[in-house]
Amino acid sequence: MDKSKTCCFFGHREVTHNIREKLKATIEKLITEDGVTDFYVGHQGQFDSMAYSVLKELKAKFPHIRYTVVLAYMPDERIKELYGEDTLFPDGLETVPKRFAISKRNDWMIQQSGYAVCYVYKITGGAAKFREKAESKGLRVIQVL
Repeated sequence: MDKSKTCCFFGHREVTHNIREKLKATIEKLITEDGVTDFYVGHQGQFDSMAYSVLKELKAKFPHIRYTVVLAYMPDERIKELYGEDTLFPDGLETVPKRFAISKRNDWMIQQSGYAVCYVYKITGGAAKFREKAESKGLRVIQVL
């Protein structure tokens, strides 16, 4: 997969601002102006759910895009019911202790991507940590607030 055409998402578990339309406009711009075609999103919180929902909606308008829910843990029946075939469990994560699984999954998404869309309104927590990591790895980071 071409990193320059791939985007991942990092955001806080709770969405405290009304950002859905801004998120949608940001993703549309990535598709139409930057040629992004592949999107990786987690599934741990409201921001992830919102990103997934927007991507699903935009797939009707842009049928060439692909979106994948990247799992931190082995999928169970609930995950399969929610996301169907839209999931990926990266190789090697099955041996990672559960408390490190989300961090390892996020590292994997950064390695695959050239862009990161972030919803970070606090300076602490995992979302802030991975936004900084994405910046340090040279990803184009787009903040949505």
